[in-house]
Amino acid sequence: MPATAERLPAKYLVKEEAPRTISSPEQHQAYISRLLELQRKAHRSTEETETAKLLVVVIADYEAKHFVVEKSSGVEVLRELMAVNGLRQKDLAGDLGGESIVSLILQEKRQLNRQQMEKLSHRFHVSPAVFF
Repeated sequence: MPATAERLPAKYLVKEEAPRTISSPEQHQAYISRLLELQRKAHRSTEETETAKLLVVVIADYEAKHFVVEKSSGVEVLRELMAVNGLRQKDLAGDLGGESIVSLILQEKRQLNRQQMEKLSHRFHVSPAVFF
């Protein structure tokens, strides 16, 4: 016998605030704003945490269907991460083995090795796969 909404505990029922499939760019932007608002809260309720999780899934689904992401090289990703974080070559010298090595990597005269990718992924909190 299938479970019905009347028989499920309240914690499994969709709340009024629960996100729905995104159908417009405006709704997409509104969901992003709501997610950011929830992420900024120091103490979220259980319902708010679940709403944030749902928003992540719904937003990712919409973006996968509506946005084309061009493949970037590991060096392009590294340059972008450096720019976003306000870092210079010398800031990465310890992670990559010296300023001269950082320079060669950024000039694409040398490739990142697996160990360097791991260090960068930990530093920037991203998957090592972004550098492939």
